[in-house]
Amino acid sequence: MSRKLHLHLDADTSSKSLHKALLDLGHDVTRTPTEWMALDASDEQQLLGATAQGRAIFTYNIRDFVALARLYPNHGGIILAFQKSMTLNETIVVLDRVLRETSADEWIGQVRWLNDWKS
Repeated sequence: MSRKLHLHLDADTSSKSLHKALLDLGHDVTRTPTEWMALDASDEQQLLGATAQGRAIFTYNIRDFVALARLYPNHGGIILAFQKSMTLNETIVVLDRVLRETSADEWIGQVRWLNDWKS
């Protein structure tokens, strides 16, 4: 049985409205800051923290997270997007699709573009 994908919004993608919308859709989503992740946490701390919590991470910080993925190949998954490449509503719809259609096991060590799920 595959585990449901859980998501963490890093400091760059951590909008309250995105977080609330995904929670309202029934997804298990956390955001920076949270009780286990300080607002000023480094990218490395955010990736390792999300992985320790069994979560993939969504970020606009492409360069840093691609480099971190090489350093930590067993991370919980990294979903990348260019900032402002989608509206908030499009981002919600596409992340909802990712969270519904993929499992946590599929994301271990994976770095993928959010646009791959845009219809």
